[in-house]
Amino acid sequence: MKTIDLLHKAFLFIWADAITRAAQPRYNHPFKFYLVHEAQPNAFATPGGNVYVVDSLLYFVKNSEELAGTLCHEVSHTIHRDTVTLMEKDQKLEKREVGAAILLGPTRAHLLAILLLGKLHSLSYSRDVESRADVTGSDICAGAGYNPWGLVWLFQDFDNAKMGQVPQLLSDHPSNQTRVDALEKHFRKDPSVFAKFNADSKSAAPFVVPKNVAEVFMH
Repeated sequence: MKTIDLLHKAFLFIWADAITRAAQPRYNHPFKFYLVHEAQPNAFATPGGNVYVVDSLLYFVKNSEELAGTLCHEVSHTIHRDTVTLMEKDQKLEKREVGAAILLGPTRAHLLAILLLGKLHSLSYSRDVESRADVTGSDICAGAGYNPWGLVWLFQDFDNAKMGQVPQLLSDHPSNQTRVDALEKHFRKDPSVFAKFNADSKSAAPFVVPKNVAEVFMH
């Protein structure tokens, strides 16, 4: 699996930059976004502020808000230390390996993240943990200037997708309708933040991945 630094991909810089500015005050390690190559659409976060996006996800999302919602959701798992907690529950992963992802620097952390990817796929967050990441993610989206309804639209797209196209980050998560209901309740509770955002997905500009974008591969 090759790794590409998202911050060196011009067309994705704006997402990483805006989300980082909104989320960074909530976390004590710098956030870094990376693109990895894998067949199934996915996104995942590892301890230390590293957020990985599978390139095929860029072809699954319908608009910028859905991509932003995905990134904000994963950033929220990091803020809440959900990945650390999940891995600590698995007896096959030692706590010192979790600490290594934070302390050993980018290259070692990336290698560890790739090794843990299969393990993370076999684990799953609880309904409450996922809903909390959705809510925090929607707050970060709003703070970054992205429409938080993007998460709702993403869940709806998931319900309409064929199983082979379903992102891993959604396929083993709790009921989408339950998560949509929780997000809509959160939006209603804070109209000063969320009322200005349009709930209609038709209001969003389609997301198109440009061709021939320069990529910088990491060693």
